[in-house]
Amino acid sequence: MNIQKVGIILNGVTGRMGTNQHLVRSVLAIQKQGGVVHGDTVLMPDILLTGRNADKLAALAKTHGVEKFTTDLDAALGDSRYSIFFDASGTPHRIPFLEKAIAAGKHIYCEKPTATKTADALGIAQKAEAAGVKNGTVQDKLWLPGIRKFLAARDQGFFGELLSVRGEFGYWVFTGHTPDQPAQRPSWNYREEDGGGIIIDML
Repeated sequence: MNIQKVGIILNGVTGRMGTNQHLVRSVLAIQKQGGVVHGDTVLMPDILLTGRNADKLAALAKTHGVEKFTTDLDAALGDSRYSIFFDASGTPHRIPFLEKAIAAGKHIYCEKPTATKTADALGIAQKAEAAGVKNGTVQDKLWLPGIRKFLAARDQGFFGELLSVRGEFGYWVFTGHTPDQPAQRPSWNYREEDGGGIIIDML
């Protein structure tokens, strides 16, 4: 079979979500399983890590056996071997990264939410379409069994007229003040001024 490398720039993946969900459990997992077979071709991810902190990038790359990383995003975006740009940076910083990637002709995919304002998110989609590049955002929560069942019941008229909806999401969050329970959730997730909040983060 022919092996076709698919260059993917992974930006801002030194954080918990970017490392675990996207680098380790997604892109590296695809590499380890031998790529994705498409006809007589194997599509193999070729990873380039980008971020602001060279030390964090170096440690992450060493831990997971990733050969290439850089703090020079402009150089990465200018490299024609990489056609896809993924962003897992903090929500308030995402739009400028996506705009630069689109301007460089990269297909884009990003963590949710795309932006904190609907107009900004739509603007990114419109810019991507105008540039002729693909765009997408993580939407995993929309396909959870509970959400799907609720939507089916709603569409069947089971609830009648909906007057209000209350959503809850949670798991144990540790403060990090006890040695045997390190903090596992960054505090910005629940600070609205830093782009956090359950509704915008989860839905």
